[in-house]
Amino acid sequence: MREALRGLTTRGRSFLAAAIAAAVSALILGERDLLRVAVLLAALPLMAAWYVGRSRYKLACTRSLEPGRAPVGSSARVILRLQNLSRLPTGTMLLEDRLPYALGSRPRVVLERLGAHQASSVAYTVRADVRGRYPIGPLMVRLTDPFGLCELTRSFPSVDRLTVIPQVVGLPRVRLAGEYAGTGESRARSVAVHGEDDAATREYRRGDDLRRVHWRSTARTGELMVRREEQPWESRATVVLDTRLYAHQGEGPTASFEWAVSATASIAVHLRQAGYKLRLVTGTGLDIDASEAGGEGLILDTLADVKLTQTGDLTGLVELVRRRNDGGLVIGLFGALTVAEAELLSGLRGNGASCIGFAIDSSTWVPLSSGDRQESDREHAAASLALVRSGWRSVPVAHGDALPALWPSVGRGSQGFAYRAAMAETVSGVTR
Repeated sequence: MREALRGLTTRGRSFLAAAIAAAVSALILGERDLLRVAVLLAALPLMAAWYVGRSRYKLACTRSLEPGRAPVGSSARVILRLQNLSRLPTGTMLLEDRLPYALGSRPRVVLERLGAHQASSVAYTVRADVRGRYPIGPLMVRLTDPFGLCELTRSFPSVDRLTVIPQVVGLPRVRLAGEYAGTGESRARSVAVHGEDDAATREYRRGDDLRRVHWRSTARTGELMVRREEQPWESRATVVLDTRLYAHQGEGPTASFEWAVSATASIAVHLRQAGYKLRLVTGTGLDIDASEAGGEGLILDTLADVKLTQTGDLTGLVELVRRRNDGGLVIGLFGALTVAEAELLSGLRGNGASCIGFAIDSSTWVPLSSGDRQESDREHAAASLALVRSGWRSVPVAHGDALPALWPSVGRGSQGFAYRAAMAETVSGVTR
């Protein structure tokens, strides 16, 4: 009751003050009728405080999110359901849910009185432009009586979390190199099946018998292809995300790192849907096996939280990948690289792995003078060429490039084109 009295509004306190003034006046003047008025004025806020205080502990609240995992830039619906567990009706209630700044301002919803054991639902929407995990709640409920004489606030302790995942874009179907590795149960053999000849061939590897060369596939792909041995193969892929702070530029949702995270999510989901046994490795030390059921959700939840690291280099990232390198396909998304760092990545070519690297020119995410731009372009071209010489398929990425437009260049037969493009860019940069 004491807490309810502390919840008296300005109107309720005014009633009590008027009651005290009327009582004092009645005693001084000897007016019994005025004393009755004082009792009535005092009874109204006291009864309101009792009424609100009694109903304070008779409410139940549940919250649901639709969906619980929302992509960046999309909206999610929050549904609040309140139930009156008492036999007395409630007054008008003001609902206020606590939200982090990234989800917008706190929503305030007015809920009319609830009858005995009656329930009602209200909903509001939130939108996040930055990925992450955001707490929603606790819910604050302000209870008032019909006359507005008393107001109490109740906080429900339950908190739900909305996961804002990176934007996932659809990718075209292309034939990838290094899609077969290891043995195991039969799985989807490629991103796109082009026929029996393709399904029975793979890239030539050092030590393969030249009598197994399949000339028809070699002529079609532009690379030396050999017949596979008749055994069950499985598709394996490792997606590597570079999280070095100094390798990325830009701020907020448009930063180069956010492009890399979205591309990582898109590639991982694309490969999982194609039947690949997938592994995700990040520069923060995360090494996730997403091969089992629910692997897509695990990847997206992980990428929702991944951050840039001020410490760490590519040496640790290469060692982490090589701890469990079982061949197959390696796709890396790297920020700005030096020639030495690009050469260091040759360590991932072991065990017959085919490596595809998206070399992000993060300097294009920030404005530079003409001289600095030329120097940055030369450094990026030299690093791309070193990456190709290290045995990688290099895919240069600049600000404004869309991943679906770049994805076909990772297909078979593009190694020579990538090498010549990097060489031409380096030569033109030197001659300028």
